[in-house]
Amino acid sequence: MPRTPRCQHEPCRGPLPITARTDARYCSGRCRTAACRARRSIPRELTSRPRWVRRSARKVPLTTGGATASSTDPGTWARYREAAASDAGAGLGYVLADGDGVVCLDLDHCLTADGEVVGWAQNILDAARPTWVERSVSGDGLHVWGLGELQHGRRIALDGGGTVELYGTGRYIAVTGQTFGGTPQRLGDLGPLIRELL
Repeated sequence: MPRTPRCQHEPCRGPLPITARTDARYCSGRCRTAACRARRSIPRELTSRPRWVRRSARKVPLTTGGATASSTDPGTWARYREAAASDAGAGLGYVLADGDGVVCLDLDHCLTADGEVVGWAQNILDAARPTWVERSVSGDGLHVWGLGELQHGRRIALDGGGTVELYGTGRYIAVTGQTFGGTPQRLGDLGPLIRELL
């Protein structure tokens, strides 16, 4: 049974109209525009490295061909352009690996229903500036991307009831490209914040 073509704009992923051209990637002009904006918002420090994978709706890393990928096997990664052009899975992911200094702080459930940042997470954002921050796939979390050294992932409970997960190697992070709060499209130095958290 042939697979139903789906809109390549991650939050949508709806079926393409039956009248769509055979090479169509988006269900509407609105989704095409939103997807292009998201691509432009991802910092060059990330898009220039061949550390991209696709991901399933359950956040399993996939190759651009749809097979299972590995966060520790560079042979399953791709360049950004290849990963963005693939229709495998439900979206993109970036692999954090030794040697490139890219880290990600994952702030789960830190946005209210109105999109406001809760207090413990605002403290992290204030300490991290200026660096790129995106909304997570769930819509109520944030990924704080930056540069730093981190040998092992850590989960840290914070005053105020929140937790922050720190990742720097051997892990992939789902990427939405949905810049949060007008943050810059570049990676800042998160070293001081990481040292403070640890």
